[in-house]
Amino acid sequence: MSKHHTPPSGLSVWLGLKDNVFTQQKTVRFGDASAVNSGRFYSILTVVVLLAAWGIASALGMLESFYWPSVDATITRMSKLLSAGFRNVAFWDHIGISVFRVLAGVLLGALVGIPLGLAMGLSSVARGLFDPIVEFMRPIPPLALIPLIILWFGIDETAKIFLLFLASLFIMTIAARSGVNSVKITKVHAAYSLGASRTQILFHVILPNALPEIFTGLRTAMGVCWGTVVAAELVAADKGVGSMIMIAKNFLQTDTVVIGIFVIGLIGYTIELGMRYLERWLIPWQGKG
Repeated sequence: MSKHHTPPSGLSVWLGLKDNVFTQQKTVRFGDASAVNSGRFYSILTVVVLLAAWGIASALGMLESFYWPSVDATITRMSKLLSAGFRNVAFWDHIGISVFRVLAGVLLGALVGIPLGLAMGLSSVARGLFDPIVEFMRPIPPLALIPLIILWFGIDETAKIFLLFLASLFIMTIAARSGVNSVKITKVHAAYSLGASRTQILFHVILPNALPEIFTGLRTAMGVCWGTVVAAELVAADKGVGSMIMIAKNFLQTDTVVIGIFVIGLIGYTIELGMRYLERWLIPWQGKG
């Protein structure tokens, strides 16, 4: 008698407790990234354990509010922030302005950096002109530029967005140039043999094959800019998550500081998840040769 294997349930596959049908057919697992499942069950378990430990420590009075707030104090402070805001600014406005600054900086950096990187990957002249500038500026932390940018633009929105533009510009440039270098020359030769023009090769061969590298750079730039905007708001801002954390620190409101940290982490994680789904949607051919 032949054995009939019951297919795994959708929930067990989603949680990463079981492999899907496609992965089960693989003969080689180790070293194949596509054979690694989501592991969501362990992610959820980690979060539950950490929250439970926080709750138990709060209930037993093991936490000193000066160093880390209890769960009750954090929930109470969160309800006040949602209802009354922070320093006459709505809580969601603090979050919204930080997210806007990041998206504006990354978008401007991508609009300039992607064409620049493509040019550097395709033209010796462009590489010679811009490579020294890009390689010189790339290792410099964006926060080191804050004093100069404040001198140039003051402390208004232009200064913050320009700082984030610089933070993402060189990341996107390097990513686009690496994407061009990763294109297989056999695909270019095949396109030429079929009579394709340079424009057709750029838009139908080089750009689609460079998109995975460009999207990796976009995800990296988003993460770097999110960390940069919070740090920039710690220095010079009256609105934003970073500003909220700094002001709360000055008044020893540890619960507000912790809430700001949680918000930063949650938004950063949400942005990363969104970028992953967007990457799968826009680049369905990634990893398929």
